[in-house]
Amino acid sequence: MAADPIARFNRWFAQARRARIPLAENMALATADGAGRPSVRFVLLKHADRDGFVFYTNGRSPKGRELRQRRRAAVVFYWDPIGKQVRVEGPVEEVSAAEADAYWETRPRESRLAGLASTQSAPLASRAALLARWKKLGREYRTDAIPRPREWTGFRIIPQGIEFWTRGDHRLHHRELFVRSRGGWTRTLLQP
Repeated sequence: MAADPIARFNRWFAQARRARIPLAENMALATADGAGRPSVRFVLLKHADRDGFVFYTNGRSPKGRELRQRRRAAVVFYWDPIGKQVRVEGPVEEVSAAEADAYWETRPRESRLAGLASTQSAPLASRAALLARWKKLGREYRTDAIPRPREWTGFRIIPQGIEFWTRGDHRLHHRELFVRSRGGWTRTLLQP
């Protein structure tokens, strides 16, 4: 039985935050559409535990549609100042409405209004039109009771594989791959 890679990830993530790396929670998310065409973009990690790596988005966005169609994804974190990288791959599940609601309530008021104003990734007539809608919603919702749009949700990547990469001199990087099976995690060293 190998060491717990989720605990290691959380230690590395804490180290990146202590190093004051801007947006240490940035992760590049890779998905594929129905034809297998890949797409990658950055999203923000909101939670990582034994159940998986959670982020939030509009479920009708291209990434939301791809995640619902393919149900698999990969993410990568890269923290250059501390010379570390983590890759995670696995199946995807949507978080519960209760989880999405709970996270929605932690967002700043202006961000909730933005989530309500935007149909993420849809064509936009003008930036001015988006800002006008955002301001109008701010007048409509004078309190912090801003409802979560039905299509705004979260996704959890359930890790089947986690690779830890540490920068080494002369490109002799240290790489460890953890693969999950029914019996737990198996650790394998990889050549740089």
